[in-house]
Amino acid sequence: MSQPDSSLRPAELRRPPVRLLDLRADIPRRWYVGAGVAFIAIFLFAWTAATWLQLVSPIFLPSPGAVLTELQDQATSGILWQDLWASVYRIMVGWVISTALAVPIGVLMGNFRFFEGLFEPFVDLVRYMPAVAFVPLTILWLGVGDTQKFAILFIGVFFQQVLLIMDNVKTVPRDMIQVSYTFGLSRWEILRSVILPAAMPGVWDTFRITVGWAWTYLVVAELVAANVGLGYRIMRAQRFLETDQIILGILIIGLLGLLTDYLFKWSYRRLFPWALQSR
Repeated sequence: MSQPDSSLRPAELRRPPVRLLDLRADIPRRWYVGAGVAFIAIFLFAWTAATWLQLVSPIFLPSPGAVLTELQDQATSGILWQDLWASVYRIMVGWVISTALAVPIGVLMGNFRFFEGLFEPFVDLVRYMPAVAFVPLTILWLGVGDTQKFAILFIGVFFQQVLLIMDNVKTVPRDMIQVSYTFGLSRWEILRSVILPAAMPGVWDTFRITVGWAWTYLVVAELVAANVGLGYRIMRAQRFLETDQIILGILIIGLLGLLTDYLFKWSYRRLFPWALQSR
């Protein structure tokens, strides 16, 4: 007796094919996570192979084992924890100061043309100036303490952040504002109860992006007159060609930045579950 054709099975018993390259389509989580893990594994394999086969001199590219040994040495001696605390403290203070000023200014620029015309030309001008160019001036103005580091991080983040928040606010449909007027709300009530809640998912994404920028400016902030910090450790290792320390510092900064990124993503899902449906 011949076996029944599998194509005649009920449709609900068939497993639909996995379509990985459909535009904006969801894929199974195992594929999503597996792709990222596989890419990192390939990168680590290529790094290990290049150093094990001595295709690159250890002066230019140390092995993963050498970097892990340096990590263990710094963690045991306590240097790593001192650098971590100093850098995280500087990043958080600099970013918080920038955000505390950027949010009200960005909201005003996004809602009132007067404030947009008042601030945007100056913000547009300064945001194209490299933060590293302000290092000598900030040392003259603020000395060589942590205040100077906060200033560099502020300059690197604030002016971009203001414009992004302004654009987040402008995405709120004008129809929502007009309808709110018909219900008798004042402009400040509309701003507080309608515009800000509607713009907050985008503003939260801006927070996530700009705290990442703050991590990229860390080495610049700790470039001069620092004696502790991840950026300082990288610059010090450069002078002595200690590339294992340089790569370790870069990897730690990247991991810390990734951690803050995932923290903002996690909090976004908790705070704005309704906004996920539009993505």
